Amino acid sequence: MAIRKRDLTMEQQLARGPLDLPFLMLVVLLTGIGVVMVFSASFATAYYDSKIGDPTYYFFRQALFAVAGLAIMIVVSKINYQTFRWMSIFVLAVAIVLLIAVLIPGIHTERSDNVRRWIRSIGPIPAFQPSEIAKVGVIMYFSARLSKRNQEKPVRLSPRSFWSGPVAWLDRIGFLELVPYGAILLLIVILMKMEPHMSGTILILAGAAAVLFAAGIKLYWFALGGGAMGLLLALSMQGYQSTRILVWKDPWAYPQDGGYQIIQSLYAIGSGGLLGLGLGKSRQKFLYLPEPENDFIFAIVCEELGYVGAAIVILLFVLLIIRGYWLAVHARDRFGSLLVVGITTLLAVQVFLNISVVTNLLPTTGISLPFFSYGGTALMIQLAEMGMVLSVSRQISAPRQE
Repeated sequence: MAIRKRDLTMEQQLARGPLDLPFLMLVVLLTGIGVVMVFSASFATAYYDSKIGDPTYYFFRQALFAVAGLAIMIVVSKINYQTFRWMSIFVLAVAIVLLIAVLIPGIHTERSDNVRRWIRSIGPIPAFQPSEIAKVGVIMYFSARLSKRNQEKPVRLSPRSFWSGPVAWLDRIGFLELVPYGAILLLIVILMKMEPHMSGTILILAGAAAVLFAAGIKLYWFALGGGAMGLLLALSMQGYQSTRILVWKDPWAYPQDGGYQIIQSLYAIGSGGLLGLGLGKSRQKFLYLPEPENDFIFAIVCEELGYVGAAIVILLFVLLIIRGYWLAVHARDRFGSLLVVGITTLLAVQVFLNISVVTNLLPTTGISLPFFSYGGTALMIQLAEMGMVLSVSRQISAPRQE
């Protein structure tokens, strides 16, 4: 009993360690710049919108969510990250339930193209995408389970069993170990396909793959699993998704249809030049570039801040990602390492895909830029994820445990 009390006291002391200041300052800096850019990119859209008419509408809402998100980040960072182990199954279960609920008429907000990604706002709870919760739920659950991978005893098969030979062979190559994770991902991919939400599916698979890779899963399973998932996604592509590929190849062949947004984005990036037109002086945001405060906000960053400003923003993201991986390497235990790897990789993939889409390096996928794109619930969830990383950073000074 005395040893147990001593262990609990040590855990409590470790959880009260200092936050990683470089990571914290980079998150706060990117959030602050993001809020300023939302104001600059959105005031024309809000002013000319007859339903809004207030040029500061998006800014005040984003600023409010940013303050709330930073507060949530600090609260989460004070939680002992070992708590996230048992929470992971509940977060994943809630995410799956919400992915099912968003398909029910009356609960989701449906667009004209039959896309059902958002659950309607309920009272003080704003509308949100269940995929945002699914991203972190998958990372938490996979990290919690895979952190015990080398501690679980192998299943002993009876030599008289008819299936002992094939089952033993499948167990030897690691197939049986991956079945639960593959089943979870397949279920989520099917539910996301029914929305449909290709970009969210890509991010969830990327986060899961990062955790599996860091846990030591054999590389040939990534080739087989990635090929199978890629084939499934390719076969299930909708008509508008196929059109996006054609637009990506030559956006000027569709100047008034699918290519309009990317053409205006490239105009914004090109007109920014080296030093930009100046903060607030973008021309493309005046109803030329559709929804400049959302997925294509980086084009406004390039136009107003120029190549230098855009490079600084990218550098801040790179430093945040590198610091995240550094924290993962120095985490106290395997669970902390896997958790931070998953969250950091999710952030890195999202930043890369968004900037690639804005510059037409990749087809349009509808992926937002973390900390920058307008969206309250997404911003708060992203900051909560950063809080998890900071929670792990509190215990880095402790001896590493395998």
